[in-house]
Amino acid sequence: MLETLRRIVQEVNSAPNLESALEVLVSQVRDTMNAEVASIYLLDYSQKRYILMASKGLNPASIREVSLEISEGLVGLVGVREEPLNLENASAHPKFRYFASTGEERFQSFLGVPIIHQRKLLGVLVTQRIEQKRFDQSEEAFLITISAQLAGVIAAAEATGAITGMNLGSEDKYVSRFTGIGCAQGVALGTAWVHRPKAQLSNVPDKVTADIEGELVKMDNAVADVHDELAAIAAKIATSLSPQEHALFDVYAQMLQDQGLVGEIKLRIQAGNWAEGALRFVIERHIKQFEGMDHPYFRERALDVKDLGIRMLAKLQAKADNFIVTQPSILVGEEITASVLMDFPSEYLKGVISIRGTANSHMAIVARALGVPCVMGLSLLPIRTLGGCFAIVDGYRGEVIINPSVDLKRIYESIVLTDAELNVNLLSEQDEPCTTLNGVDISLLVNTGISTDVALAKDRCTAGVGLYRTEIPFMARERFPSEQEQVEFYRHQLAEFAPRPVTMRTLDIGGDKMLPYFPIIEDNPFLGWRGIRVTLDHPEIFMVQLRAMLKASVNLNNLRILLPMIGNVFEIEESLHLIHRAYLEVQEEGFNVQMPPIGVMIEIPAAIYQIGSFAQRVDFLSVGTNDLTQYLLAVDRNNSRVADLYHGYHPAVLQALKSIVKDAEKHRIEVSVCGEMAGDPALAVLLAAMGYRSLSLSIAHLLRVKWALRRVDLQQMEKLLEEIDSMDNAEVIRSYVEYSLCQSGLDQVIRFNPGVRISNEI
Repeated sequence: MLETLRRIVQEVNSAPNLESALEVLVSQVRDTMNAEVASIYLLDYSQKRYILMASKGLNPASIREVSLEISEGLVGLVGVREEPLNLENASAHPKFRYFASTGEERFQSFLGVPIIHQRKLLGVLVTQRIEQKRFDQSEEAFLITISAQLAGVIAAAEATGAITGMNLGSEDKYVSRFTGIGCAQGVALGTAWVHRPKAQLSNVPDKVTADIEGELVKMDNAVADVHDELAAIAAKIATSLSPQEHALFDVYAQMLQDQGLVGEIKLRIQAGNWAEGALRFVIERHIKQFEGMDHPYFRERALDVKDLGIRMLAKLQAKADNFIVTQPSILVGEEITASVLMDFPSEYLKGVISIRGTANSHMAIVARALGVPCVMGLSLLPIRTLGGCFAIVDGYRGEVIINPSVDLKRIYESIVLTDAELNVNLLSEQDEPCTTLNGVDISLLVNTGISTDVALAKDRCTAGVGLYRTEIPFMARERFPSEQEQVEFYRHQLAEFAPRPVTMRTLDIGGDKMLPYFPIIEDNPFLGWRGIRVTLDHPEIFMVQLRAMLKASVNLNNLRILLPMIGNVFEIEESLHLIHRAYLEVQEEGFNVQMPPIGVMIEIPAAIYQIGSFAQRVDFLSVGTNDLTQYLLAVDRNNSRVADLYHGYHPAVLQALKSIVKDAEKHRIEVSVCGEMAGDPALAVLLAAMGYRSLSLSIAHLLRVKWALRRVDLQQMEKLLEEIDSMDNAEVIRSYVEYSLCQSGLDQVIRFNPGVRISNEI
């Protein structure tokens, strides 16, 4: 049965269009189940009726002609109940509805299962037999399995309006929303421009060559052309990216060395294979090795190898780049790489959609640095049919909307325009203090990691750096940076903000943050070896970093050290021991340094209940809301399938945050919040009402948060906090908070809140 299922799914997915796919499916289902009838009814939401879209066994003339109201007949009953209906005598059921045109009066048994995609009912799949006998359990299970596979095919067709005859009476195609991972914030609108590789490695055959020298020359020329091409891209972005981010492109250059991939290709040529075949063999072997690994970082490296191989093959085949773009566009692709992004004409590039990838991929880093909204991880997006469709990229929510209605498009266009106007107004207050209407000062700091953060933060009068992600420069290299190299980039960060404090988080790798030269392969990386667990197990790495931080702080004295992923007191004590060791060593070398304040991150639920013990050992606490929310709700924040469950307004998250600040006040220890929640104007107001007086956030959100805090009275906001205490639904809490703040005059920034979802029904 499993082999049969695979065959049916393969044939359905290979069909040229939805009509063909449905015809294939009903034919295969009828034959496999030895039934007389197999039919598919799709639910047309505009008419609120089921339409018979395909059938094998019923009268062909009834297809698209027969329809039922949303709760009519056995089909409607299956849809209403959203569960299978298995009957031995269908006509005896009170909900049975007879259509003479179908010729179904001969069929007695009935099995119907709902077709559901991401909680949305799409239709009903039905089989019927003449024999008056219930379908057995294995047949029912098989049909349920087929239905689940069919749901994705139908959803993809809906996304591009490929279901002809549906939504009758509407000039707009079907509006569809896909949820992925927001990797670069902002909103962009434009026509989808689907990038397809310039050359297909899989189509290259093996050929024996007698002209080995000639093939080697071809390969050398192709390598030189690709090297020049990459150098041109590097020059193009030289003013946009820092040396650390620019170093991402050095990965390609290193691969082009003879001791790298090129050396292996030449060996294949010397063995008698032509250049294209040798290239395909080596590239595909490396891709397979990387893609076969479980960890997402290595899958990203497979993408780099594939991109380089395609570029080299294009040169061998003398195929020039073909970015012919004449209008504002959204770059879409299975695997958009940093080099593809930089190749695209910048004057027309408005946003990026990549089916594969993560927030820490090379492309995502470049997109953020360039300010191009980007969403990745959209596994269900039907990329093959998107070319020419109008698309909206919502980098705040990690959403992509295909073929929006006229009104929905107009709303997003208004957001883009008003957002730009609002930014002008916000800039006029960037030098003003962040003080609430009732005179409470809130310290706003920034989270940094790339150079663009530093430049903007200096301009926007921040209180300092609440979180410097030291793993970013580590990730941009092919080896661990030396102590002196670390001293240099830590010194730059400290000097740029002096005398304002800079909180440097020690190396936080693991989970979704990997180093190419330090692989961590685990089945469940977010619950595994990450953060402080890694560095305590490798004191040689930890000590070098601590020494570099201390040396970088000489005569500046604005360093603060933050320890990530702390779950118990022992980890704090062991870390403090190594910090003091590093301090003494640096002093013995003649560096006049001060012992910096030491803090820990509260991001593991267990830490919530140990505030008192932690307060006895460290100088400050920093609540990491991203991981804390993820662990409290058991939701992987990088998984698009459960993205809607990751919610900062969840009552458990809000109660945990209140508990932390209350315990911190009790034990008289400084506590701040860093993470995405601090960058949400509405949530920032709630955090201040809870008692948090220091927020660290992305520089992109700083001015909006300041604008909101300067216009609220925290005593009134404390009453709002009390009102939501009795609420137990995250969406209700968010709606109530945002409505209340808009009524208080904060509507200008609340409507741009990344948590706002614009309805599909508009």
